[in-house]
Amino acid sequence: MRDEPQVRAGRIDRSTPHSARVWNYWLGGRDNYEVDRRLGATMAELYPQIIDIARASRRFQARAVRHLTREAGIRQFLDLGTGLPTADATHEIAQALAPDARVVYVDHDPIVLAHARALLTSTPEGATAYVHGDLRDAGAVLREAARTLDLQRPVALMLLSTLGHVADSAEAASLLRTYLDAVPGGSYLMLCDTIETDETRAASDEYADGGAMPYISRPREIVRSFADGLDLVEPGFGSISLWRPEEAATGVPVDQWGFVGVKR
Repeated sequence: MRDEPQVRAGRIDRSTPHSARVWNYWLGGRDNYEVDRRLGATMAELYPQIIDIARASRRFQARAVRHLTREAGIRQFLDLGTGLPTADATHEIAQALAPDARVVYVDHDPIVLAHARALLTSTPEGATAYVHGDLRDAGAVLREAARTLDLQRPVALMLLSTLGHVADSAEAASLLRTYLDAVPGGSYLMLCDTIETDETRAASDEYADGGAMPYISRPREIVRSFADGLDLVEPGFGSISLWRPEEAATGVPVDQWGFVGVKR
């Protein structure tokens, strides 16, 4: 099944760095502009672990999607703040294991919309769709997502390296609750974000000064509080490089922490 993007693309601003394109640069992709590469290189010089974080986040996503598809029987995914298409996207991983899996991607960046057709490939048995919208507008996002997903059945909500764009922690927690309240028991929340250290705080300041949408790091106890009311899947909350690694973990665990939790 192939669905069309929900709105037309806006003008792509090549003069200001955008988070999806900077992230793409850190992942070694080509869907970025000089302004994104300049900020990405500055950030990598200031905080070299940022490249490890970007790549660890993609690996965490792949492992978590495989676990939820294969072990938990999840067949619906709502990927909030998906970013630009890369290898091993959510629908590719899920549908390789369960061809009937249904995936909705959400992002507000016009360049992601411009690449939406790459996201919309699907097995005949399943479905993919893209919603061009702001995750803060949960009502609108959920209404559009319901065109593809059955919100009366369990859904995996995914917020990977995304909630740091919501600066107020109380607002972020309220937003999460809105999405979790919209899905039934047996649904999952997959979340990771950068924890606050002296280095990540300085990197967040530099990122904002570079003109991109601010992304804040939070104390680990606040990131952990986003799992309140959920039962965490082992190994619980911690560095994403230590979450069910497929090979023995080496090196320093990254400062991106997260969890997978189930709603009861």
